[in-house]
Amino acid sequence: MNQKVGNFPGVTVDKKTGKTTISQNIVAEVIDLPGTYSIYPRREDEWTVYNVLMGIDKEDHPDLIILIADASILKRNLLFASQIIDLKFPVVVALTMVDIARKNGIEIDIPALEIELGVPVVVINPRKNKGIQQLKKTVEFVTSQNQNKAGRDFIDIAALSGTAIQHTRFLSGNGISDYKSALELIHANSEDNHSINKQAYKKIAGDTGFNPTKFQAEEILQRYNRIGHILKQSVTEPSPLQKSLFTEKLDNILLHRVWGYLILFVVLFLLFQSVYMIAEYPMLAIEWIFAYATGWLGDILPEAWWSDLFINGIVAGLGGIVIFIPQIMILFGLISVLEDTGYMARISFLSDKLMRKCGLNGKSVMPMISGFACAVPAIMSARSIENKKERLLTILVTPLLSCAARLPVYTILIGLVIPKEFVLGIFSLQGLVMLGLYLLGTFFALLIAYIAKWFIKNKEKSFFILELPVYRSPRWKSIVNTMVEKARIFVTEAGKVIMIISIILWASSSYGPKDRMQAVHDKYASAIAQSPELEESLSMEMNSELLANSYSGILGKAIEPAIEPLGFDWKIGIALLTSFAAREVFVGTMATLYSVEDDGEENFMLRDKMAAATREDGSKIYTLATGLSLMVFYVFAMQCMSTLAIVRRETRSWKWPVIQFIYMTALAYVMSLLVYNLFS
Repeated sequence: MNQKVGNFPGVTVDKKTGKTTISQNIVAEVIDLPGTYSIYPRREDEWTVYNVLMGIDKEDHPDLIILIADASILKRNLLFASQIIDLKFPVVVALTMVDIARKNGIEIDIPALEIELGVPVVVINPRKNKGIQQLKKTVEFVTSQNQNKAGRDFIDIAALSGTAIQHTRFLSGNGISDYKSALELIHANSEDNHSINKQAYKKIAGDTGFNPTKFQAEEILQRYNRIGHILKQSVTEPSPLQKSLFTEKLDNILLHRVWGYLILFVVLFLLFQSVYMIAEYPMLAIEWIFAYATGWLGDILPEAWWSDLFINGIVAGLGGIVIFIPQIMILFGLISVLEDTGYMARISFLSDKLMRKCGLNGKSVMPMISGFACAVPAIMSARSIENKKERLLTILVTPLLSCAARLPVYTILIGLVIPKEFVLGIFSLQGLVMLGLYLLGTFFALLIAYIAKWFIKNKEKSFFILELPVYRSPRWKSIVNTMVEKARIFVTEAGKVIMIISIILWASSSYGPKDRMQAVHDKYASAIAQSPELEESLSMEMNSELLANSYSGILGKAIEPAIEPLGFDWKIGIALLTSFAAREVFVGTMATLYSVEDDGEENFMLRDKMAAATREDGSKIYTLATGLSLMVFYVFAMQCMSTLAIVRRETRSWKWPVIQFIYMTALAYVMSLLVYNLFS
């Protein structure tokens, strides 16, 4: 499935499943679960892990667990490993980051570690595809030998919990482990625990005087005592007085209380300058190719409804998709570099202080930065936020961050109304405007969060604990794959929607009420007969009037009074409606409307057609005021039904998607009105 992973926590927030061949005899269904440090869940993604391991999610109850452990921070990872072992699953520990551990002076005796844990341990390096075959052989061996669990408990759970365990095992069945019984008791009072026996567990805890907090504290202490013993037997570590590592030295600069923020701003500034400037030339080439192809097809194809559909519906819609591939690829490529190097996690750390003032915390930064790519996975990644109020606030404001779908809209409008000039001779004015749009969305996301925090009540305390990954060189092959994959998804997924809407739009723009369309034809047939020398200009006027009297034109004219104060005409109104399916549909809609209007015969690029568009009084439509007004509208408007659907799923209520849609639409209208009047 080419699932996305990243060099920072919170990327995987839901379980993903897929088939893989382990050996000739074993084809396994692999369930990839979100990363966690403990079996005591607080976040949504941790509850996903808990429900699978505890058998509450009966569809995906595992037969064997491959536990990925980071060798460079083994003590922290062994806590979770010990808990899994005591759940009595067959376990294979896959040890990663061994190369990093060695650089840090850490040596691990693998056979000794296996003996101490009582389960197989395999060294792997997924970045270089090493150790995967050995891991498969170990999985096959464990399965074939029917080694169902570790031979001994990691710690004595029964002694810790007293009589409560016996009662719980009787309730759940004798096959259940002591530790699983204890966990059922501990989480019986949690709203997020979906166990069918919750009330019975609550009663047992009350009757036996079981204290969940005391049990959990004592259990963790005992586990770490045992882990400390294991590390002494199997791990050699350097003296803590050794010189500081490369990561620490770099963090002294990048996380500096002054220089850190300056470097962050420079990084983001260069990112958006690069997106606009590097992509300009391939975009112009693609735009010219489609403009030339449209004119060429108009010359060689016969005049018929099907050729009109092909040229003005399909080709025009396809052009509105392909032209933005360079920018999509560059944006995702640069974001992947930030993620892969480990700098993305540092952005969370730097932002925590500001986020807290707005009712969020540093973990909100990850979903918000992901929102620059797409709001749907970004909102899902908010599951990594423990505090429910902060999670809800993050979900409510993340769509204000300008996603990649807005990029096509910004690009074509900036090219129309912003002059191609350079500030101080080196900074592109168009790139600066694009950066300004992204910063505008970010500023208002924080402002809305600050306002909303006073209305959403929650007394739950918030903590920000984040593991900063080591700095690593980017995996260039992986980054190229990401760029290609994102371009493919954009063309296939967004492209399907754009093509379908383009074809529907072509039909609704080419046809209308028979009496109205016939009246236009008769009017201009008579005018052309009287003045044949004006046939070309009269034909262009006729196409414009036919479009205005089509079904699309009638709908556009109906909503025009509502959007006219923003500087928008009825064609922009149609684009606003169609782009609710997906924001990038705006460009495809414009391409179709203007192709239908000029009959697709002129070899003009879409930007030229829009630049030449005029109102009935002859004034230009796309002035600086209208262009900025439209860009600001798209910064704030909730023009994405997929986002509303995912908010509904994550909040389990229609209340919040409705509130989100209303406040974002109102904000978009008011800000757009303000900008239009300011620049008119």
